[in-house]
Amino acid sequence: MLANKTLAIALCALISGCSVFDKSDKASAKAVAMPPPAVTQAWLDVYEPKVREDIKGTHFEFERRENLLVVTAPVQGSFNPDRPHMMLPSTLGPLSRMAKLLETDENIGVLILGHADSSGEVNANRELSQQRARAFTSIFRLSGLKQNRLVVKGLGSDMPRAANDSQQGRALNRRVEIMMTSKDTLNALIAKYNQPAPATAVAATQPALGKNAKVVAKAEKQTLRP
Repeated sequence: MLANKTLAIALCALISGCSVFDKSDKASAKAVAMPPPAVTQAWLDVYEPKVREDIKGTHFEFERRENLLVVTAPVQGSFNPDRPHMMLPSTLGPLSRMAKLLETDENIGVLILGHADSSGEVNANRELSQQRARAFTSIFRLSGLKQNRLVVKGLGSDMPRAANDSQQGRALNRRVEIMMTSKDTLNALIAKYNQPAPATAVAATQPALGKNAKVVAKAEKQTLRP
């Protein structure tokens, strides 16, 4: 119990130190173009097997996207249903392993994005997605990643990966994404996610997850919270 309280206090203290999107971020990132994938190919080849190993056996999902390594954590299984912004203990292990892996490489930048479904009030969803993203970010801060390498933003329901007209789709949209890239391309990545996705581009940001979708659908038989 004492350990849990100590961790909670530490997380609260560190969360406020995370870099977040603001107007200055957008302005500085505007002129930065994402380099071709070949530029970061070597980095991706080195870190992909390491990140896969860090999340092995968890409910986290892995994807390689051009210049990025992306780990997605569904809200279901990652956060307490009764306290929607509080991480479950099982989430700490894989996050800590990833943070430990990245902490010594000054050339890596990390962008953590919180996402919500479209149910409920827009601003409340955005705030909740921000809180969840910050909770993840705090683990990386505990491992020593500095503000210039770590950026966080809650996107609310702006970038769904499935339709919001079913429980399964809404569950897929409630997630936190950890995006790892070369530090030199971090500003370009920030600029990309400062542009809201078109409302019609339901699944444009990420393909549907065949096998994982079945798992989520089964879990959705329980009562889920946004």
